[in-house]
Amino acid sequence: MQRLVNPSEPGVRDSMSTMAQPAVQECARREILNRQGIRLPAAILKQLRHAGIYCQPTISIEHQRAAGKWILRGLESGGAIANLGAYTSFVNHDGSALSWLQKVDSIGVNAVHAVALAPILLRLEMIRIGRTYDLFITRHRLRDSGENRRPQLESSTVFYGRRGTLEMELWGKDAGFRGSVCPVFYSRGGEILTVPAELVWAVRNLTEAVCCVGCRHSHLLEPALPGN
Repeated sequence: MQRLVNPSEPGVRDSMSTMAQPAVQECARREILNRQGIRLPAAILKQLRHAGIYCQPTISIEHQRAAGKWILRGLESGGAIANLGAYTSFVNHDGSALSWLQKVDSIGVNAVHAVALAPILLRLEMIRIGRTYDLFITRHRLRDSGENRRPQLESSTVFYGRRGTLEMELWGKDAGFRGSVCPVFYSRGGEILTVPAELVWAVRNLTEAVCCVGCRHSHLLEPALPGN
């Protein structure tokens, strides 16, 4: 007769705990990735610093005292040199264009271009090495932590495409196509990964941004409307 397994037995409990560890670790890894953005190898980070490209994907939680509410803050930043580009920006939760809080002018290039504030942010981050692209889109919102307590940041993946390709030199001879094309991404099984329809315009602009050599302007955030 087959013996029934008692989950409370020490050996069984330890075995089940061991089996669950990889899943827990994967959830933790995914949460860190969603919050902090693409984790780049040290060699690429070194190249970005050497090229003078400042791309800051971090999102912070800020408190508006007069309004008595919490809000999310992000920086549109980045730019490119001929063989390397990195850029981060934001859109509204529904994929529509977001107005900046303020435009930022810098002495240098490929740095911070504008500041975004919103209760919910969609962050778009792209890295380009030559004609190969990584694209990471995440959704960020505030989660209530209780009365009079600082809220928590809740982040989730919308789209993650790795090693996408675009056989065009948008930083050079094909610059006329900027804003109208974007890379193609594939799954490990060779199937095309489709960017959400409402975000295609933003991905095209982001593709332009990582090919904008010596960038000094915003590619996604827009000027605030008069009176807002």
